[in-house]
Amino acid sequence: MSEVSRDDTESSTDGGRKDIEDIRHAHSDWVRQASQLPERKKQFVTASSEEIEPLYLPAHIEDYQYLRDLGMPGEYPFTRGVYSNMYRGRLWTMRMFAGFGTAEDTNQRFKYLLEHGQTGLSTAFDLPTLYGYDSDHSFSQGEVGRCGVAVSSLEDMEILFDGINLGEVSTSMTINGPAAIMLAFYCAVAEKQGVGLDQISGTTQNDILKEYIAQKEFIFPPEPSMRLITDTVEFCTRQMPRWHPISISGYHIREAGSTAVQELAFTLADGFAYVEAALERGLDVDEFAPRLSFFFNAHNDFFEEIAKYRAARRIFARRMKEKYGAKNPRSMLMRFHTQTAGCTLTAQQPENNIVRVTIQALAGVLGGTQSLHTNSMDETLALPSDQAAKIALRTQQVIAEESGVTNTIDPLAGCYFVEHLTNRMEEGAQRYFDKIEELGGVVPAIEKAFFQQEIARAAYRYQQEIDSGERGIVGVNKYIEEEAVIDIPILEITEEMHKLQVGRLKALKEKRDSEAVSGCLAAIRRVCHEGENVMPALIEGSKAYCTLGEMMDIMREVFGTYREPVTF
Repeated sequence: MSEVSRDDTESSTDGGRKDIEDIRHAHSDWVRQASQLPERKKQFVTASSEEIEPLYLPAHIEDYQYLRDLGMPGEYPFTRGVYSNMYRGRLWTMRMFAGFGTAEDTNQRFKYLLEHGQTGLSTAFDLPTLYGYDSDHSFSQGEVGRCGVAVSSLEDMEILFDGINLGEVSTSMTINGPAAIMLAFYCAVAEKQGVGLDQISGTTQNDILKEYIAQKEFIFPPEPSMRLITDTVEFCTRQMPRWHPISISGYHIREAGSTAVQELAFTLADGFAYVEAALERGLDVDEFAPRLSFFFNAHNDFFEEIAKYRAARRIFARRMKEKYGAKNPRSMLMRFHTQTAGCTLTAQQPENNIVRVTIQALAGVLGGTQSLHTNSMDETLALPSDQAAKIALRTQQVIAEESGVTNTIDPLAGCYFVEHLTNRMEEGAQRYFDKIEELGGVVPAIEKAFFQQEIARAAYRYQQEIDSGERGIVGVNKYIEEEAVIDIPILEITEEMHKLQVGRLKALKEKRDSEAVSGCLAAIRRVCHEGENVMPALIEGSKAYCTLGEMMDIMREVFGTYREPVTF
């Protein structure tokens, strides 16, 4: 590996300082000439409606300091990536989101994806599971297995991972309100497989604050919800060193209509709230921070997304070091998963979604993601078919193996436009941090509907731009086909799946040890009341085959449920 000599660096820097005035004069001359030429649009903006100048120069990053703001890959402030050799050493984890129907159905999809080169599992749960209800509950009627897999008990989790060694595969679970129970189920399956808790790796999303802000799958009020999350952070810190107990998620904030800066600021604000809750519990920041992870959206605006990821790493590193006193460099690195933007996919001309996803995935890779999911082209129509899911996975593999973008680390560093956007992202996020602090913190800001209103305004503006034709969407308001031919196989969730799931649950309740179940539920009630860490009691309840709904009902009884305030 060749090195740049100090003399070369210094002469280059000195030369840059000397000719800055010449560049300004040349730019002024260029502007006079270029301004006479017609442009396609009155204004050019990012996906977040931020104005873009026609040309970016050294003057746009005039106060930039290389080591302070950029540094080296794998070194503070981690702008260029969290690992020193990035993808030259190891590619990102290709973790395709999967989950539908019964546990058997999703188990087959898991194995299909693993056979085709996927390197990690990512589990989507159905709506009843996300809200903490069993499949036989009246709330679940018509929703079982529709938007993810139905998991009502340890038995379902055992079937879900049948034939998959939990000591060899990393698993992500997109679950929030009932995350502690899903983690307990997973721990119990690992134990049955003979895999120690210190050997299993993966992530529970477990990010309840963004549920209040954006996705709305909250169950309990904020205070007990934060207690449950801190319980899982504490338990994993002590017992599960390879598990990420929380994936602080901007994805759903962006899907709700936020701008890139809002996604960045609100996600990090949530993350810092979790850090402070763990510190209040008495944990040392260097004990738990290395296991925190994040989850971001990859939207359409290529350069804006790359800048967002780079700014996120820098902000996180500085805050962890300067405010929370982290000393371990691993506590300062922001590891994150990326998923391409579901909200950008179109039902019209769905094949175009393959192109959109490719651009978004490439932004995630050039932004330095550690894990990536690429959406399937048919997701606006139904859950992904096998063929569509395979194309989405192949998209990642082509980027990894054929594009050449993994051959060098952070290839866009030093680009005036990218560095300017990165700085602008950081500045915009700081303005939001200041506002959130004025409101008293994240939870008071949620209760005042600050986040919700900010996102609603951004979403409304974006939709207005589409409706007016100011923002073009291919196949929707531009290049429209009168009779689009759609010949895409659609995955169907039948009523038989629901009957099978409910029947299995009924049989489980008849054959399990009812006395053991009652004892475990009583223990869960006690620890919820007394403030002990709930995880050991939930794991014991899982092993006794207490159902998700039974354990959640205890928590509803103790903690109550949350109703969002109405705002206009």
